[in-house]
Amino acid sequence: MIVADILPDQAKAFNAVVTHPLQSFEWGEFRKKTGIKVIRKGFFENKKLISAFQLTIHPIPHTSVTIGYLPKGTMPTKEMLEELKKIAKIEKCIFIQLEPNIKIEDVSKKEFINLGLIDSAHPLFTKYTFQLDLTRSEEELLKQMHSKTRYNIKVAQKHNVEVKEENSKEAFDSYLTLTMETTNRQGFYAHTPKYHTIMWETLRNTKSQLQAHLFVARFNNIPLTTWILFTFKDMLYYPYGASSSMHREVMASNLMMWEAIKFGKKQKLKLFDMWGSLGENPNPKDPWFGFHRFKSGYGPTLIEFVGSFDLVINPVLYTLYKIADTFRYLLLATRRN
Repeated sequence: MIVADILPDQAKAFNAVVTHPLQSFEWGEFRKKTGIKVIRKGFFENKKLISAFQLTIHPIPHTSVTIGYLPKGTMPTKEMLEELKKIAKIEKCIFIQLEPNIKIEDVSKKEFINLGLIDSAHPLFTKYTFQLDLTRSEEELLKQMHSKTRYNIKVAQKHNVEVKEENSKEAFDSYLTLTMETTNRQGFYAHTPKYHTIMWETLRNTKSQLQAHLFVARFNNIPLTTWILFTFKDMLYYPYGASSSMHREVMASNLMMWEAIKFGKKQKLKLFDMWGSLGENPNPKDPWFGFHRFKSGYGPTLIEFVGSFDLVINPVLYTLYKIADTFRYLLLATRRN
């Protein structure tokens, strides 16, 4: 087996062996534009690409060391980890965090331990998500929804809420405005307008495999809800959404989700990944409980992934990093309170 860098003319072959938008070639191109170093490696047998990964390198401020991040990759192998260790030494990584796109029922945690990985000190991507089977008929999908969800969809339709895919500058400006409004209202972290703008300009209306689609829900011509959906291979994803505090009574977000589901079916996609949820028996006091409950109303399946693991390169600095990271989060929590 030969390990080599992935070249631009190998983008299609690269996408064929990865399994998630965050590992796609196009996502890596977007991250490069934000100033993040992106490393792609492929494993070849008889000149054929068998597997690959995409790694981002993140400097730790005011130091000469970095952290590697490999989200939603395939199952780690000894060959992959050996290559990651080589990269880590060159890039001065304290550790590399891996969050495989692997369901918990498909692998034993012992396999990760045997590879020398440990549970992450600070997981980044949610361990759970909701996925909806788009191969079912619209009648079946409506039937499996919570009765309140079906009712809210009808409320939005009764108020003549209009949901359309709009990839114009005006629509994107509405998306940015509502994103900032939503994050300020909810009090959670969000990416900067620059991040969203670069992402949109990179992924919209592309002929490549990962594509972004902007949907707007309007009431009386007022944008109330804006979502960006991803399509990749045979799946639909809902990574970004924002809403106005105005006219909550017309239930624009409920119709938006239903129209997103119908869009996925029209594109002949098989699954709709709702990009994160809480686990079983969620705490109603959790700040994400509202999002979880909203998504669960559509009758999706709760999916649990194997979780997040660290490949430790420098144990001493890794320990110091964990201590510093704990203090940082305590400080942020104090400021929020």
